[in-house]
Amino acid sequence: MGGVNMFLLVLATLLVVVTLASGIYFSKKAIKKKTALGIFFGNMVAFALLVSLVVVGLSSSAYAQNTPSTQPPAQQTSSNGLGLLAVALSTGLAAVGAGVAVGMTGAASIGAISEKPEMLGRTLIYVGLGEGIVIYGLIISIIILGRL
Repeated sequence: MGGVNMFLLVLATLLVVVTLASGIYFSKKAIKKKTALGIFFGNMVAFALLVSLVVVGLSSSAYAQNTPSTQPPAQQTSSNGLGLLAVALSTGLAAVGAGVAVGMTGAASIGAISEKPEMLGRTLIYVGLGEGIVIYGLIISIIILGRL
């Protein structure tokens, strides 16, 4: 079962690389926006499916082993692995969300400051609120790490 999980993990990584490469390629080439969004969402659905298969495979492999009750480290490693996966996802997704938020609010704030320079203080507050999303992800990660 470990080989299958490794294959799915490599496949998911390859899918991420292909998604990023196609995004760069389509950003340089004139293509219909609807087509590019369809390809992107198709890749994201395939990636989510592969990640869910890996998680199910990791959690079921701990129960598939018929180890005696004197050796619980096999189950403990699997639960630690899932916990570390949760830590990585909470931090990574929070960072991506904050990047999107700061990108949008930063662009809007630069436009507002160019029109009215006295709005600098207000726009910095909005950009700071977007950056706060990462702090929430880090707090959740620290809580999860504390329970492992």
